[in-house]
Amino acid sequence: MEDRYINFNEKRMYIFSELVKRYWNGNLNNVKDLNDLAYDIKNKYGFRNNEMSFIKDHIRIAMGLDPNRDDEFKDELDMVKKYKKINLPIVAKIDGPCEYCSHNPCQCMIFEKYEAPIYSRANEPIIVNDKCLNCGYCASKCDFGAISDKIEFIPLIDLLKSDETHVFAAVAPAIVGQFGDDINMGQLRTALKMIGFKDMIEVALFADILTIKEALEFDHLVKTEEDFFLTSCCCPVWFNMIKNNYPDIYKHLSPSVSPMIASGRILKKLYGNAKIVFIAPCIAKKAEAKEPELKEAIDYVLNFRELKEIFSALEINLKELQSDEKDQASFGGRVYGRTGGVSFSVKTVVNRLAPTRVIKLKAKKVDGVKGCRQILNDLYEGIKVDSNFIEGMGCSGGCVGGPRANIDVEKATKLINEFGEDSFILTPFDNLNVMKILNQLGISNIEEIMENEAIKKLLSR
Repeated sequence: MEDRYINFNEKRMYIFSELVKRYWNGNLNNVKDLNDLAYDIKNKYGFRNNEMSFIKDHIRIAMGLDPNRDDEFKDELDMVKKYKKINLPIVAKIDGPCEYCSHNPCQCMIFEKYEAPIYSRANEPIIVNDKCLNCGYCASKCDFGAISDKIEFIPLIDLLKSDETHVFAAVAPAIVGQFGDDINMGQLRTALKMIGFKDMIEVALFADILTIKEALEFDHLVKTEEDFFLTSCCCPVWFNMIKNNYPDIYKHLSPSVSPMIASGRILKKLYGNAKIVFIAPCIAKKAEAKEPELKEAIDYVLNFRELKEIFSALEINLKELQSDEKDQASFGGRVYGRTGGVSFSVKTVVNRLAPTRVIKLKAKKVDGVKGCRQILNDLYEGIKVDSNFIEGMGCSGGCVGGPRANIDVEKATKLINEFGEDSFILTPFDNLNVMKILNQLGISNIEEIMENEAIKKLLSR
């Protein structure tokens, strides 16, 4: 096996780090500068002259651009500066490394159980796109550089340095503890402000709003023992699995957008021309943000692994920073990041809204693609499921098990629970921050979430 390809997920982070340093410091201005970077990478890792297109494609992907198999850089920097947007597909395949892979049978076959049939043909992987769930596990598990997800930070740098544009960091609930045991959310807010973000917002706050909406939907739709309700709230893998493969079950799915999309839509409604960057352990969120009916809500998506590299490249030591604390979300909203969090949160609100309900909320929590498929198959085949509220998460453990998390699932789950318990707000129903936002959107009471056309548009697909 060729050493220069081994552990390529770490090598791609080095490529990204060098891009960040050079672009941030004004040392990446033309084709020559890009070529200098490519040759530095070639020499550092011992790549051959005939592999320069492979290196340059990974530089393009780290800039948020499509690979084009070209040995020469052309207008890549102009594209980043001019268009400032990332196009589909998010997961790109790169020619070359598969021919050096010694796994037999091809390791890529393991990814079929996660999303689509991916296998080796000649020198490149083949992805059956119409079956792909965009879970991103192929990119994280292929450590040979044949499959990789685009990184969306380089086009963002000019916006962060501009005084004319307000850029908000909307962080997923799973962020707790991802940057060190002794790093708190206030220090993360300080760090993000240092690199140009206007503020850091807990997406758990918007999870609180959607929890109330889904509790009202559940109360309205589940009237008999035979009724059931599927939540689409968090996970695009779960949503795409249902939409693409189970049309008869799709009608039971909540029409709610994810907290990510809700955060972008509402923040833009409140702050005009602001740009919103979502930060999560997820690759699928990069694709979700670009779906036709959802695009424009979120401008860029970064993951925890990328943000860790950004802090390192810009020499930001989180431990040394003062903490800028804000209590924005409830316990219920904060535990959305782990399996069962959505069910717990919605149930607390259903119990508050309708304490005398005859049909109580009975939750079923499933995680991992295999578990999600199993329960959907059972529902499709008419097998009795002893629950009426079904929560699915594509990653094992929930969002904390995402392919670009920095810490393991068990530790992350523990820290999320502790952070939730630290909130002074027990349930979404008790969150005064929710009512403040709803009032700014013209809503005076909770029930109007289901009646007000403007807020329904913000919170629904």
